[in-house]
Amino acid sequence: TLVEEKINSNRTSWFGQPAQSTPQPITEIRTEDKKRYPTNSSELDRVLGGGIVPGSVVLIGGDPGIGKSTLLLQLAHSFAQAAGTVLYVSGEESARQVKMRSNRLGPAVDKLFVYAENNLELIESAIKEMKPGLVIIDSIQTVYNPDLSSAPGSVSQLRECTAELARNAKSEDIPIFIVGHVTKEGSIAGPRVLEHIVDTVLYLEGERHHSYRILRAVKNRFGSTNEIGIFEMTESGMKEVVNPSQFLLAERPINVSGSVVVPSMEGSRPVLVELQSLVSSTNFGVARRMTAGVDYNRVILISAVLEKRVGLQLGNQDIYVNIAGGIKIEEPALDLGIAVAIASSFRNIPVAAGTVVLGEIGLTGEVRSVNRVEQRVKEAYKLGYNRFIIPERNCRDLKQWKEIDLIGVQNLTTALELALGG
Repeated sequence: TLVEEKINSNRTSWFGQPAQSTPQPITEIRTEDKKRYPTNSSELDRVLGGGIVPGSVVLIGGDPGIGKSTLLLQLAHSFAQAAGTVLYVSGEESARQVKMRSNRLGPAVDKLFVYAENNLELIESAIKEMKPGLVIIDSIQTVYNPDLSSAPGSVSQLRECTAELARNAKSEDIPIFIVGHVTKEGSIAGPRVLEHIVDTVLYLEGERHHSYRILRAVKNRFGSTNEIGIFEMTESGMKEVVNPSQFLLAERPINVSGSVVVPSMEGSRPVLVELQSLVSSTNFGVARRMTAGVDYNRVILISAVLEKRVGLQLGNQDIYVNIAGGIKIEEPALDLGIAVAIASSFRNIPVAAGTVVLGEIGLTGEVRSVNRVEQRVKEAYKLGYNRFIIPERNCRDLKQWKEIDLIGVQNLTTALELALGG
């Protein structure tokens, strides 16, 4: 629908000053490496790229009740204890409600100030008066600019309020964390321009029925977007998971068909996941294909390769593929694991004990090399796995270890024979 927007013509530049500056040569622009503020959480620091950058604007989204406010309140506690004053602006809860939630996370901190307000002008006045070291806005959908006639949460309010907060962050050199609601599709509610205005966009993912949460960066001007942080939701807040691989494989069944361990790279860290598959005869005219945690189209492609190149008759079989624990991974190194899991369930033969597989599969059935194999192998070996079925090219590049059995394969047929024992 069409919505009327009243535009204020008295605009300032992005950095809060009147637009009177002149262009200058890039050689004359002074740059200083700004010191990052640690968050006292190695998982959060990893996703942010090493800590909080002064003057940065971070947008964090996630489903209702997933733990966004809890994570940011923990951040406010640790920042107030170590670095400086924190202003926590709550537009959804009263100050008393925030205090009740804070009591579960630990003892109160004098430098943490709570401000239950959603008027942008009053929030800006509080920021300029206090000059805090960190500002948290929970949430941007409740903040409104009184100069605009539209309701809070509308497109114009979201865009203008976020842009104004970003201008304050840049001009005052204050980092600001903004909570954003998500739509049914899982994306941040509001116009896509919100993600262009801010410096970093984080998503907190996870299932309500699972205790863990995954923090993933989809945009980061100050670090990598490949890193993830894994947390466990407890009564006392979000607890970081030091060893994600051991956490995700804790309940893996032994000697069961359709289950295989695959080492995945999440940024600079290898994470071992359990890939499961269930293949059963269909009761309908068309076989079903369902996935959770892996790319649906990739599973369709690998199923076609198994039928054409290996000879598995999967046309009348329902195929379900899942990554245990609800984690989502889309890298090509999972291809061979998907194929082995499907074949294992179809033939009802468990994968050989202590075996890890990885590799990309081509349409002709060849197994292609993947990156960072040595890091993946070391992580799996630390957890007790000593037999690795990997692409032939990666096997040639790796030096042989006495403690482990490195097996290089060139095609899918050979890989299945080795993984399933014939």
